[in-house]
Amino acid sequence: MERNLSVIVVAAGRGSRMGTKESKQFLELDGRPLFLRAIEAFGRFGATAEIIVVTGEADVERCRRYIEEADCPLVKTVVAGGKERQHSVHEGLKAVSCPWVMVHDGVRPFIWEPDIEACYDEMRRSGAAVLAVPVKDTIKTVGKGGLIVDTPDRSLLWAIQTPQGFRTEELLRAHERAAAEGFLGTDDSMLIERQGIRVTVARGDYTNIKITTPEDLDYAEFLLRAKPKERT
Repeated sequence: MERNLSVIVVAAGRGSRMGTKESKQFLELDGRPLFLRAIEAFGRFGATAEIIVVTGEADVERCRRYIEEADCPLVKTVVAGGKERQHSVHEGLKAVSCPWVMVHDGVRPFIWEPDIEACYDEMRRSGAAVLAVPVKDTIKTVGKGGLIVDTPDRSLLWAIQTPQGFRTEELLRAHERAAAEGFLGTDDSMLIERQGIRVTVARGDYTNIKITTPEDLDYAEFLLRAKPKERT
């Protein structure tokens, strides 16, 4: 497999919803920080040429120490992020040197190589792809006063995850436009969509959870015990 992929791992979050003083990406799961598990997963993927880690300015040196101790040779650099996630990804993009780039949340520790490969293959086929899973629950659009406004067709709804993969030049252009216009999106795909570029989905895994609350961490510990050892 050609090594033509840069990976940006965003590990610049805070622990506000987690209710901890510790930033959530540094919380440990079986003795290893969450963000490190994500880095190691992409380090095992055959197309990965380099990994750029984005973290808070105060955590750059700490993050580098973790990476050095874990021996992650594909990590190219650790850079300081910005105020919002979008700003942090933009900073990471400045260090990318490959034609293709994937962006992944550092607090999604259960990203497996088959799912990375599925997203990578779909990205190469269509030009832009995100990992996602079909929504299981019925979703309601709710207005003021708790009034249900609409019930979208569940068969058309997918829960979007990371990684999300794009042509580097297109994602950089999308971020530059968003910055110039003061637009703040909820994910990188949204910025790409604003460029008129079509984005497709690759089927992911429901275990690819984002650790945001204490309950998520409890579930992650359960998943770690339940999954085969070769996937941990």
